Amino acid sequence: MKVIQVELPEKLAQELEAFVKEGWFRDEAEAIRFALTHFLNRYRLQLTEHFQREDIAWALRWKEENGRKLGA
Repeated sequence: MKVIQVELPEKLAQELEAFVKEGWFRDEAEAIRFALTHFLNRYRLQLTEHFQREDIAWALRWKEENGRKLGA
């Protein structure tokens, strides 16, 4: 398993700690894994579309800016 270290705003860290203390999760790592998995499963399609649109917009700008320089 890969280890990732994150910094959280104090309020979010307190909420995370509360979920663990209340017994919803075994530890903070489990809660973070659950939240990240849920987020990715729920928003995977929207995230993919968003980044594809950004890539297309960048490519069109690059083509417009560099096409003139290349004589296209």
